[in-house]
Amino acid sequence: MSVYTPLVTVLSHLADGLRPLLGASATAAAIVLFTVCVRLALHPLARAAVRGERARARLAPRIARLNARHRGDPERLRAALTELSAREGVSPVAGCLPMLVQLPFFFVMNRLFWTGGGGLLGHATLLGVPLEGRWAEALRDGGPFGAHGLVFLALFAVVAVVATWTYRRTRAAAAAASGAGALGGVAAVGPVGGGAVARMTPWLSFATLLTVAVVPLAAGLYTVTTVTWTAVERAWLSRERQVAPGAVASTG
Repeated sequence: MSVYTPLVTVLSHLADGLRPLLGASATAAAIVLFTVCVRLALHPLARAAVRGERARARLAPRIARLNARHRGDPERLRAALTELSAREGVSPVAGCLPMLVQLPFFFVMNRLFWTGGGGLLGHATLLGVPLEGRWAEALRDGGPFGAHGLVFLALFAVVAVVATWTYRRTRAAAAAASGAGALGGVAAVGPVGGGAVARMTPWLSFATLLTVAVVPLAAGLYTVTTVTWTAVERAWLSRERQVAPGAVASTG
């Protein structure tokens, strides 16, 4: 049995259930619905990641002092940081867990759609555009503003809005962290090249535009759905994190 068989089976059942309402677009809706269900199942890991980020922010002054104390001794610094993380119950990989767990699913979903969907896509369409189709084919069929091209332009628009929002939030968060560090007299210390990585990170969300432009429409739907979910989820969890201290203060 192929690794794709269970996935194709689940998506097929979802599409069959949605077909009376959505017709030929039922498979596209099934892809979106299934992606949302997977991300919802991973939500507890996202919450754990945010708690880990909060704990690391709380430990930032102590980490900076350890960096300064053991600047010339990487081994002692590594041991001290490991001891601090263990003592405070902070996992250095907690923030990466949602992404790490998603990677196999992301690979399988994209591989499935790149290879034709294991018979799933067939004659399935989204507003008349074949789910196996790509933007280049839409451009040949009617140009960017043709019937097929407009569906891809809609996906591009969603990605652009989400990427811009993510970019602004990331920049604002980085500026706030720098300001807090400066006010507290804590220098930002990180690995070599960390500054370059930090400058590049806000721009990474725009790479999704390139992904949607080259993958089949089915894979583009999956990508747009998961990127949008990530942005909304992060914003919601950040809002919870900001509201919580105020709620605690008001009850004290």
